[in-house]
Amino acid sequence: MYIRSMTLVFGLLLATFGVAKEIKIEMLNYGPEGGMVFQPSFVRAELGDIVTFVPTHAGHYAQSYVVPEGQSAWKSTMNQPFSITLSHEGVHLYYCPPHLMMGMVGMIQVGKPANLEVINVKVGRLKSKVALKPERVDALMEQIQE
Repeated sequence: MYIRSMTLVFGLLLATFGVAKEIKIEMLNYGPEGGMVFQPSFVRAELGDIVTFVPTHAGHYAQSYVVPEGQSAWKSTMNQPFSITLSHEGVHLYYCPPHLMMGMVGMIQVGKPANLEVINVKVGRLKSKVALKPERVDALMEQIQE
């Protein structure tokens, strides 16, 4: 009876949320978009997906700047892989603190951009801290789909 109940619960969870996928984002000194990048820098994901930041090169970590309402802010540890489960719809805007001035920024869109007003207000503040490649922030904003 216990196994049947657990199977039913698991089946209902899969039907409700689908199968979560794991998305890897590499933290690179140099990639297709130039120096100091997240690869990919923009990700479209679904609720329940797991994003893992992989420090492919040393000296990087990721920190949230804006997260969807209800999602906890996050910060990884230097040179360590770090995973987050995407539990709320909206946009995550994040950066690598040691390399923000060099334009090391990224974005994850989970479903609809429920927090787009907040993103629009805060993106200017973040962009003002980027000395090299500020156009990367604009390129991320252009990829948001409503």
